Amino acid sequence: MIEAIFFDFNGVIINDERLQMTAYQQVLQGHGIELTEAQYFAALGMDDRTFVRTALERAGKLTVETTEAVLQAKSKVHRKMMEDELPLFPGVVTFLKASARHFSLGLVSMADQNEISYVFDRARLGKLFSVIVSADDVGLCKPDPACYRRGLEKLNEKRREARVLPLLPRECLVVEDSPPGIQSGKAAGMRTLAVTNTVSEAELRAVGAEVVTASLADWNVDAVRHVF
Repeated sequence: MIEAIFFDFNGVIINDERLQMTAYQQVLQGHGIELTEAQYFAALGMDDRTFVRTALERAGKLTVETTEAVLQAKSKVHRKMMEDELPLFPGVVTFLKASARHFSLGLVSMADQNEISYVFDRARLGKLFSVIVSADDVGLCKPDPACYRRGLEKLNEKRREARVLPLLPRECLVVEDSPPGIQSGKAAGMRTLAVTNTVSEAELRAVGAEVVTASLADWNVDAVRHVF
């Protein structure tokens, strides 16, 4: 039985994968580097720093100074794009609020903590989550399972403090939009629900997603309990 749900952030809660790509394209172009759509989507699962280092290294322009300059500029451009309205996915807030009443919720993302906090503060979502794991908490990117293992460790630390039995990986559901995310959750021993917000159903099933859905707006607590 599922007792906890771990959500990815970009591409699951906030619809900004293409905004991220566009922001990177603009900033990297200023350094004489072209970023293609194929290159961006091939890097799903990477944290920002790893992504930028990879792009710069590919162009033969990797330095500490350039890495920091790109990261800072991209953050400003990306935030400007969301200034007027947060592009949250339809139905996701309703699903999160309903799920938080019945399951422990965790966020497991390769985004940095500042980016997550900015969105959670504006959307008032932070109170729904028991634990948050960001790129600041782990040294390995998805598909490595370290991030989801760390999420479960943090959740079980809280449960022990509350004198509640710890959870096993199989009691946790991972909600992801990318193949590396699904692989990460599966390698951590968790159940998987994939959303076709970013890549096709075929790509998600190819890496072993147990269930694939077109939208979290189609899901509720009863559906989670029935399917998983």
